Amino acid sequence: MRHDDKRFLYMILLGIMVTLALNFFIPGKTWEMMHYYDFLVSIAITVLVWEGNLRIDHRLNQKYPWITKPARRLLIHLAMSVGYSAAIIFIGSFISNSFTNTMPTNGRDFIRVTSIILAALVLMSILLLTIEISTQFFKHWKNSLVEIEKYRAESLQAQLQNLKNQINPHFLFNNMSVLSSLVYKDQDKAVEFISQLSKVYRYLLDNQNSELVSVEEELAFIRAYIFLLQIRFDRNLVIHVEIQKEELARFIPPMAVQILIENAIKHNEASSDHPLTISVRSEDGKIVVTNNLQLRNQHEPGSKTGLRNIMARYKFFTSNPVEVAHDFTKFVVKIPILSSK
Repeated sequence: MRHDDKRFLYMILLGIMVTLALNFFIPGKTWEMMHYYDFLVSIAITVLVWEGNLRIDHRLNQKYPWITKPARRLLIHLAMSVGYSAAIIFIGSFISNSFTNTMPTNGRDFIRVTSIILAALVLMSILLLTIEISTQFFKHWKNSLVEIEKYRAESLQAQLQNLKNQINPHFLFNNMSVLSSLVYKDQDKAVEFISQLSKVYRYLLDNQNSELVSVEEELAFIRAYIFLLQIRFDRNLVIHVEIQKEELARFIPPMAVQILIENAIKHNEASSDHPLTISVRSEDGKIVVTNNLQLRNQHEPGSKTGLRNIMARYKFFTSNPVEVAHDFTKFVVKIPILSSK
């Protein structure tokens, strides 16, 4: 039930208006015949009708909520509201008339006055019910929008964090495998590998809560990542990076390019006879990652990050799609560069 102190002021004003309206329509009654108790009776009846309807609304909210049972609630509420209002107005009017004898005694005039009072109570009940229905629906609609937006934001954040958590273990596993074999072959390279790997993970730590990073930051990370790959694949892997300077201050999801490079390596052969060539360039507001297509006979088990991960992450920030195209010779992925965070 709503507790609004201003509602009593509205009741008083409505009671005064009803008194003035009835005085205008009741036959034989002039402005000189009006007394202060006419206003008091009208205000008292208005208060009883208004407060009673609020309590009816409170009880029905518990049993017949507007959201779950709107049709039944409307019928029951209308019947109870009109019935209660009619009883209060008739009882109040005739009690008042027993002391003041202001009601006409002529049969035709009595019927007319009774009809006016009946119309007034019906209009008053419908007005109160209309206000109540509008208020309730607006309140629930507003609350629903707030709740939907709240749960949407929480869901998006949880999904984004889940996607990030899928990336890091996969990336760490690959690099630990390389390092474990490199330690026994070339200790100097192993030291440099560790140094570059620390730079890569510094980037990951610095951006673990970032939804977007600048292209310049991602590019610095990619160069360190490529260094790790070159140690692993040597001349079997060739990677070219060419990003226009005007794109460096714009944004992309962190590790998006790294996933595309890793995806190309995972699914394609890279050998001295068939080197894998990957190109990373900017074009028409997008970063384009292209690799020559030479699929492995047996693919490595997927970790379900790859392209689906990138597409899912981009849905949080833009309606521009991630474009994927391929033919018999190459595989191309285009990811949008975003103008702002």
